[in-house]
Amino acid sequence: MKLMEEKILREGQILPGDILKVGSFLNQNIDIDFLGDMANEFARLFAHEGVTKVLTIEASGIAIATAVGMKLGASVLFAKKHRTSNVDGQPYSAPVHSFTHNEDYEVLVSRDYLSSTDRVLIVDDFLANGQAVNGLFSLCEQAGAQVVGVGIAIEKCFSGAGDKLRAQGVHLESLAMIESMSEDNIVFRREDNSR
Repeated sequence: MKLMEEKILREGQILPGDILKVGSFLNQNIDIDFLGDMANEFARLFAHEGVTKVLTIEASGIAIATAVGMKLGASVLFAKKHRTSNVDGQPYSAPVHSFTHNEDYEVLVSRDYLSSTDRVLIVDDFLANGQAVNGLFSLCEQAGAQVVGVGIAIEKCFSGAGDKLRAQGVHLESLAMIESMSEDNIVFRREDNSR
């Protein structure tokens, strides 16, 4: 998605440790018009997958997932990073390591909200090492739900997780694919001319 690349170049900041800060428009201060453009693109890319549920992890993916769910007419579910008093029984859970926070945690989803009848689109803001997506795949597998695709706002291709998922046959669509980045330069991968 050319618009995403332009937004990253205009507003993104590269921080030490291969961190791309996009808080000005994507995951802290959200540009609502741009969010709508993202949701439209994801809806176009996954229109024929019969999505019944959009799944993400709290917190940065929630806005994107909600906008996509509205466009696809699908409910939205987010995995919690910590057990709270309103998560009862034995929820589906999976371990995840956060690249951004360098922290391990268990993601949790109530068994009431994910089932074998669901056709799930996983959505998140970033794909770096693939741990979050793998954790969400695990939750779906435990529920017997079918993952029909993965939509990522920004993929860090140099981490290799996206290529591994594609090699496994996953329908993965990323709105911007960063091949490399340094303090003063970002190189995007272009695999599809429609972006």
